[in-house]
Amino acid sequence: MYEAVIGLEVHVQLSTASKIFSGSSTAFGAEPNTQASLIDLGMPGVLPVPNAKAFEMAIKFGLAIDAKIEQESIFDRKNYFYPDLPKGYQISQFEKPIVGPGRVTITLDDGNTKTINVTRAHLEEDAGKSIHDVFDGMTGIDLNRAGTPLLEIVSEPELHSAREAVAYLKVIHSIVRYLDISDGNMAEGSMRCDCNVSVRPEGSELLGTRTEIKNVNSFRFVEKAIDTEIHRQIEILEDGGRVVQETRLYDPDKDETRPMRSKEEANDYRYFPDPDLLPVFIDDSFIETCRIKLPELPDARKARYIAEYGITDYDASVLVADRDLADYFAEVANMSGEGKLAANWVMGSVLAELNQANLAIAEFPVSSRQLSDLLGRIKDDTLNSKTAKTVFEALITGDGEVDTIIEEQGLVQMTDTGAIEAVVDEVISENSHEVANYRAASSDKRSKMLGFFVGQVMKKSQGKANPQAVNQILASKLT
Repeated sequence: MYEAVIGLEVHVQLSTASKIFSGSSTAFGAEPNTQASLIDLGMPGVLPVPNAKAFEMAIKFGLAIDAKIEQESIFDRKNYFYPDLPKGYQISQFEKPIVGPGRVTITLDDGNTKTINVTRAHLEEDAGKSIHDVFDGMTGIDLNRAGTPLLEIVSEPELHSAREAVAYLKVIHSIVRYLDISDGNMAEGSMRCDCNVSVRPEGSELLGTRTEIKNVNSFRFVEKAIDTEIHRQIEILEDGGRVVQETRLYDPDKDETRPMRSKEEANDYRYFPDPDLLPVFIDDSFIETCRIKLPELPDARKARYIAEYGITDYDASVLVADRDLADYFAEVANMSGEGKLAANWVMGSVLAELNQANLAIAEFPVSSRQLSDLLGRIKDDTLNSKTAKTVFEALITGDGEVDTIIEEQGLVQMTDTGAIEAVVDEVISENSHEVANYRAASSDKRSKMLGFFVGQVMKKSQGKANPQAVNQILASKLT
């Protein structure tokens, strides 16, 4: 009876070497309060100087989403008090952002696509960080992050489920990673998401009262936080209550959202142009230079992989979503000359291991060359699927190179049809009852029953027999 209406504000920490208005380092992991300069803290008498690299990165993002690039942009002061913002205002862009309207395409669960409009993307400085779990009964303030350049990407309220919101967020994450403008590490705060959520009766054109869930830092938590908030708002309306416009936090331990503060409107922030920063004008040549530097983006790479490697649309979508995984797959496919086989292994065994061990592909112990060597041994019939899996597991534990593992563990595939036939004869002799049942069965049942005999042959051959030869010889002898 209700429809959710969702808009996302995605804060992407740009991977510049220095901050947006000062020369302070943006390196992650430094001792608290060692990377905050007088400029970052807005001390009297200091003047901010815009970082040109931040503008280049913002323009690249705008070009990647087919957005309008504003050639004049202005920095404003967004005034509010919070302990991790000691100067009492944040330098942001309000009236004239660097990136105007654009769009991204997401893939829905049913395989259909949907275009989500991006309202704007603007540059701003990050605030510091409040730390609540170090000092007993007190909050610590780390200002290292203050002044780090952010690109805030604001979507139109065109998402209607938590799954759609996550799909959109993953596309944004993929784009910024391909552009190399951010590492997108949500665990380290390099990419954070504010979720604006409201519900309305199905068919209504009027928007409901929205709440904002601040600083959600993982795809899983975005989905859970939005679902939780949708259900909370529906329960309030069903009970005859009224949803209050406010900012909320998501607690993953309790799987609930809770109030943080009343939701501010733009006029509450008393925006005005920053008197220390002149308007910034971008000329056509700078924009074209940024355009020339654009890499191959996910959609283009997906189309190329389908054409070049003969893989499915779905497999290509999964492989190109992460730039490092896409590079790894391409290296394996190119070295082995086996695009489809490479896709099967990366989509299957590699991704399963990454998920189980919670690793990124850059941390994966099996190099692209080693996996390529493994596929080569499958291709030349040295290994079958079972023994290849054994070698793969040995590569993960660092037991050596592919050929060494094969030799030391005696895993060369049995391809001698005479030897395989001898094992088949043993199995048939030892299972006369099953043989009789097989011969008495109808043809459609025989195909299922054949698996028993194949399993027995593979067991006797310690998994080394060529499966195709086993099936052919068994079918011949059991008829």
